[in-house]
Amino acid sequence: MFFQQILRTDIGCAAYVVASTDAGLAAVIDPRIDMVDEILDLLQREGLQLRYIIETHNHADHVSGHHQLAAATGATIAVSALAGVTYPHLPLHDGDELELGEVVLRAIHTPGHRPEHIVIAVIDRSRSREPWLVLTGDTLFVGDIARPDLAIDGQEGAAALFDSLHQRLLQLPPGTLVFPGHVAGSLCGRVNNRMTGTTIGFEARNNPALQILDRQTFIRFMNENLPERPPNLARIVELNRAAEPPRMGMATPLTPARVRELIEQGAVVLDVRSPAFFAASHISGAISVALDGGQFQNRVGLVVPPDRALVLVVEREEDAHRAVKMLAVIGYDQVLGYLAGGMAAWERAGFPYRTLPVLTVHDLARWREEDPTLQIVDVREPSEWAEGHIPGARHIPFYRLPERWTELDPSRPIALVCGAGTRSALAASLLRSRDFPRVYSVEGGMDAWRAAGLPTTRGAVVTA
Repeated sequence: MFFQQILRTDIGCAAYVVASTDAGLAAVIDPRIDMVDEILDLLQREGLQLRYIIETHNHADHVSGHHQLAAATGATIAVSALAGVTYPHLPLHDGDELELGEVVLRAIHTPGHRPEHIVIAVIDRSRSREPWLVLTGDTLFVGDIARPDLAIDGQEGAAALFDSLHQRLLQLPPGTLVFPGHVAGSLCGRVNNRMTGTTIGFEARNNPALQILDRQTFIRFMNENLPERPPNLARIVELNRAAEPPRMGMATPLTPARVRELIEQGAVVLDVRSPAFFAASHISGAISVALDGGQFQNRVGLVVPPDRALVLVVEREEDAHRAVKMLAVIGYDQVLGYLAGGMAAWERAGFPYRTLPVLTVHDLARWREEDPTLQIVDVREPSEWAEGHIPGARHIPFYRLPERWTELDPSRPIALVCGAGTRSALAASLLRSRDFPRVYSVEGGMDAWRAAGLPTTRGAVVTA
């Protein structure tokens, strides 16, 4: 048996190639759209023919590459009979098996994350008749369980997930290797572990969710502290169910004059440079989401409408090509191009630009003591806030600012704080797009605040 895991750590996705080297036949499970070329290269290098492209479910967090792989290889796409897809496919039912010589792939129906979800048990008959490993998709992760609220009611999803885990997955031999569809970075669970594999037995003994044997307690646990759901999830599911292959945006160089025209026509400027570059100079109204700031796609999905035309501002031309691919992964296919020559070209053209003032934590500490009108807004996640925050700060996660900006007084200065300074620049760009005049980003965020020994507190969110 041949086995290869393919990882994308940006939003924690994993795909798998399983094959029989004797038969020369392969299957790929849960391929992402930006993995297609890598998979084709791997198949050619190993001398393998792709027979099946298997989807464990209709993915909500990333666009699949099944259309492109099928077109390139002639392989059959196999997906649950309950998936409701409109492309040609082989419908899989519980217990169905696909053969690749001595390697057998068995579908096991495990609803909960989504109603159609299946996992793939992999058997190498040259060694044993029992599964050697199981590809768990979005059902069981390393140290975590998939969230139950993306496709159906969270209570109903958690109840189905409880049965899938205890009646199906945990019935596999304890030594069965587990390879999940996600590692840390995914919104499909609360996983923060970058380990890429585990075993059924280890998870049965050590996974917190699997220690909960009471159904109602499990249902409550699985619906607590879930990551925010980006509004583009439904769009991604429909793209993955559709008969037509998904599109990609364009990394086309655009003159400053053309960019200005597109902005006037309603395009959104997405500035993917570092917070420092954004602070030094940016186009008025631009949204700052750093390409290399972590969680790029998830953050874009939380603050930028998926159906809007986009124009990119980048540091380097290669960043534009990378950003277009990363945006295509989450269904953002309306990228029209990027500002050729960057902000230097924009400024040379004589077009107006803005800057974002940045505070050190020592600046903020002094200002906080001297000026009672200062509004300190912590834009981190609730779990981060609970671990400690600046006394007197208000908590508004950055993705809530578009709906909660009216809670802030635009006549008073606002200092935005996150973990290290990336999300505060994003938050500042959102407030600037609402014409807040006195917005500041705190360099280094709470990491720098704590390192400087400045005071923190725990407690309720400040609402006054």
